Amino acid sequence: MLAPEVGSTNNEIGSGSHSSFIRKISGIFNRDEETSRINSGVGYVEFGTFSEESTTRTLGTFAGVFSPVTLSMFSALIFLRMGYIVGNAGLLVTLTQFLIAYAILVSTVMSVCAISTNGAVEGGGAYFMISRTLGPEFGGSIGTLFFFANIVSSALYISGCVEGIIENFGPSGSLVTDMIPGGRWHGFLYGSILNVMNLLICLIGASMFAKTAVFILIIVCSCLSITIFSFFYEGFLEVPIPNSNKILHNNTDLDIYRNYTGLSQITFKNNLLPGYGVDYTSTGELVTFATVFGVLFSGVTGIMAGANMSGELKNPAKSIPKGTLSAVGFTFIVYILISLLTSATCTRELLQNDYIYMAGVSAFPPSVAIGLITATWSAALSNVIGASRVLEALAKDKIFGPILNFVPRGTWKGNPVAAVVVSAVLVQFILLIGSLNIIAQLNSVLFLLSYLATNMACLGLELAGAPNFRPTFMFFTWYTALFAFLGTIVMMFVISPIYAACSILLCLILVVGLHLYSPSKEAQWGSISQALMFHQVRKYLLLLDSRKDHVKFWRPQVLLLVNSPRSCCPLIDFINDLKKGGLYVIGHVETDEDINDRNPDPILGQLAHWLTLIDHLKVKAFVELTAAKTVREGLRHLMRLSGMGAMKPNTVIFGFLDDEEQHDFLQSVDSSYLNHDFENDVFPLKTQSNLQPREYVLMMRDVLRMNKNLCLCRNFVKLKKDNRSVRSKRYIDVWPVNFLNPGEQDCFDTISLFMMQLACIVNMVPLWKKLKLRLCICDETRTSYFAFNSSTQSHSEKLETLLKNLRIEAELFHVEAWRNVIEANGIEKELYAKSVNDLILQQTSETAVTFIYLPSPPLDDDKLISFYNNLEIFSRNLPPTIFVHGVNTVTSTTL
Repeated sequence: MLAPEVGSTNNEIGSGSHSSFIRKISGIFNRDEETSRINSGVGYVEFGTFSEESTTRTLGTFAGVFSPVTLSMFSALIFLRMGYIVGNAGLLVTLTQFLIAYAILVSTVMSVCAISTNGAVEGGGAYFMISRTLGPEFGGSIGTLFFFANIVSSALYISGCVEGIIENFGPSGSLVTDMIPGGRWHGFLYGSILNVMNLLICLIGASMFAKTAVFILIIVCSCLSITIFSFFYEGFLEVPIPNSNKILHNNTDLDIYRNYTGLSQITFKNNLLPGYGVDYTSTGELVTFATVFGVLFSGVTGIMAGANMSGELKNPAKSIPKGTLSAVGFTFIVYILISLLTSATCTRELLQNDYIYMAGVSAFPPSVAIGLITATWSAALSNVIGASRVLEALAKDKIFGPILNFVPRGTWKGNPVAAVVVSAVLVQFILLIGSLNIIAQLNSVLFLLSYLATNMACLGLELAGAPNFRPTFMFFTWYTALFAFLGTIVMMFVISPIYAACSILLCLILVVGLHLYSPSKEAQWGSISQALMFHQVRKYLLLLDSRKDHVKFWRPQVLLLVNSPRSCCPLIDFINDLKKGGLYVIGHVETDEDINDRNPDPILGQLAHWLTLIDHLKVKAFVELTAAKTVREGLRHLMRLSGMGAMKPNTVIFGFLDDEEQHDFLQSVDSSYLNHDFENDVFPLKTQSNLQPREYVLMMRDVLRMNKNLCLCRNFVKLKKDNRSVRSKRYIDVWPVNFLNPGEQDCFDTISLFMMQLACIVNMVPLWKKLKLRLCICDETRTSYFAFNSSTQSHSEKLETLLKNLRIEAELFHVEAWRNVIEANGIEKELYAKSVNDLILQQTSETAVTFIYLPSPPLDDDKLISFYNNLEIFSRNLPPTIFVHGVNTVTSTTL
């Protein structure tokens, strides 16, 4: 395969195009980021050609992660809301809130870094990481809310930008007065213009966004430098309060001023403690710790801005951790510095009445306006492009089926144009809300919910001990994930209990909806729920000790041996009702007399079909398949190896061996189990069994020899579980008499008690609860077959007392024709068997299911065929019938 390619390459040595190609390849491999990307498998370079994915991944750490994260975390907060926060909460509470917020953020970033360095990260950012860890249902619900969080956040930042524009250039502008009109609808117009500008930049593509972000970051940092310099440079000033503060400017046109003291120990001391006032931007509502923290946290929720661009990053595994942590550290230092300087220079009256106080104290006032407008605008831009990438990922994963099919089709040169347009339209609707602080609380809760899911994903991976969870990011521990997880939950309800409760409820509704209806629920992404369930099941299986079993808590642990699944659907369904929350294993033996090491395993590939059948029948069962030379040998395998730990089958159930015509319930149009997905080559209908009666009875002996209960089921092709069919019947019959050797204590022995227990369990199922449990007892008790002198009445009283003690509600039914059966037994064995069959058949006109006493198989091999023949005649033409043989006590009269 390689030789022709090597030869063709050598033929072109010395050509200009080839030399250029070699230089390009060398340049790529000499760059650290590209080398890491190739090694990680996120992007790849094929010899002689570049993949399409490589051409769309163009962003590095600084432009793709650090710049958008920093700008998103500065946003409206740094220039527009520091006065609101410090003026109301005081310095100490402000620092505490920043520490809490950043502790949650840093811990969450640790989780983001852990996931992003644990495998190849594609487009979709946080949604992609969450969905590939928690599965499509939970990931899709969180991704949907994260998409709306980005939409709300973009509207939040546009509102902040508009507020800054009006504060500086509006009717009472601090820079230019009456340059532009103010008011709600003019503000909406300005926001719409900014939204359209964001739309145009996003339509050009990610490279344009990255260039814009780097340019704006330089401008914002320059403006911040001027502001910090001004805190040291300026002395005492009287700062005019803007006319937008209607609380102070109520019914007066006079100018109102508040003091800027410059660096002052007294001012610093006065601003240490909280002094909550009213918010003049929201009609005088009282400010609280929660509202302040909501506004503060909303300004620093941009940690996912870099992860959202994962599809455009050259090396997401390197860029996301490095760029995000650097941006978080940088913004934290700046916020702490601004908080300290603000507390030491500005009076509380100034901070509470002029949120854009920085413009009044800056040595170059336009720098604040420029910084505010560019920071908030770029943050809005970052969120709308992030939202479009999340929407694109949701559409590609078909989370909502065909509803979003237009999104992937509306992609041009790797840029999701349709997703960008949808995101911009939704931002436009959110702008109608108007109030920045109302949007801030909603925005904070939605982002916290996405952080909660990210931390929960990492915490689950760590606690599950998944071997493939090996992030190269070394600073992640489950302690950080747990702290961030708990912190996000608490802070969601601190910010807004109503928004928090509603968002969680909405998330749960989405989870359920996606689980039921989403086409992506079958996606082979892997789900942390499977790993966690495995971890917990293994732990509790180890704690489940078979030596501590008690009869009070006994339940059937069933192994059902199935030969032909197509003809056994009613039986499989019925045994699901019989298990009473116990273990249910469906076993199948694939016989192959030519089994050897050279031939492939005959059951390879069958398990998937069986599991599909289990899903179709809606039964809660496990599947165990084995291959053996004979059915009997395979049964021994299944009995010994099925189950795990203390959860081992205690009851083995066979279908009955007979020559009746097999019915295909998966293809019959009149069957409630009809499913055309099962082709004829899947589970071929077996019209005949190679099993012989002698081997069949030996299998019964094997079951009892292993101390397991035994049931034989016949005529279940007649069973119909629809409500109409069940209502047409009245009874579940139990025959507690050994027809092969009737005796006085038959009703009270282990076999009959086990039979009553199974019948009672069936009668407890809602569908079968409408029927009466009927014990069919023989009143001819004074014959030689019952060597005792008690009357029928006393025998019945004993049985009624037993049923009462066992809390089994059953009706005693005395069979009057038992004398005729006894007489037949004295004449001829075959005639006796037919008489028993006639006796049972006469009572079954209103019977849904019949339980019959199963004696122990004979130890004499010469009597095996006769034993089988008796069972066959006993159950001929009866309704669905179960022969039952119990080996252990399963009922209890003690508390």
